[in-house]
Amino acid sequence: RRPFRTMQRCLCTLLAPRRAYSTALPWFVDEPLPSSSRSSLPRPAANVPDIPENTPQIIKQLHTQLAQSPHLDPSTLMVSESIAPPPGPPLPLRAPQGKRKRGGTYAGESAYDIPGGIWNWVVMAQACQGTENKGAIESVVRVVRKALLTIDPPLPLPPNAKRRMHNGWAMIDAGDFAVHILSREAREKYFDSSRAW
Repeated sequence: RRPFRTMQRCLCTLLAPRRAYSTALPWFVDEPLPSSSRSSLPRPAANVPDIPENTPQIIKQLHTQLAQSPHLDPSTLMVSESIAPPPGPPLPLRAPQGKRKRGGTYAGESAYDIPGGIWNWVVMAQACQGTENKGAIESVVRVVRKALLTIDPPLPLPPNAKRRMHNGWAMIDAGDFAVHILSREAREKYFDSSRAW
């Protein structure tokens, strides 16, 4: 009988709440941290590349909005005048052959033989590493479209494609300039690394 009473007394003392250690929070809940005075998330200090002085005002406004986006790496934000790709070798002249006159290489004069590129300006930005497949590119596209449609006068943009981008690259044609939002893999794959990114 005595060992049973001793064991019962030990269990009662172990299971009984202790007044010296009792607190309002259970043992598995951390104490709250003192509140900070910041209301927004801290942004890492990143060096945003400068834009050329002759940049149009619309692109300057877009640049400031893209520099604040949490989905973009600010150090990769680039605004530049478009550079036309070097022309390839000319096709050898060959006369059309056969009854239907096929196979000729001279198509006549074209309205697209204007020197220079399609756009006067190009804006490029890279999504943060690891967020490309989680909707970061689509989110930046929405920000760009909203910014371009809310300026006065609004730019006529083509209809928005409601499908997800699966190749890591989205482009917005804004008439006089183009905005490219890229993943790191797409930038390394499609753009020359020697070019000033």
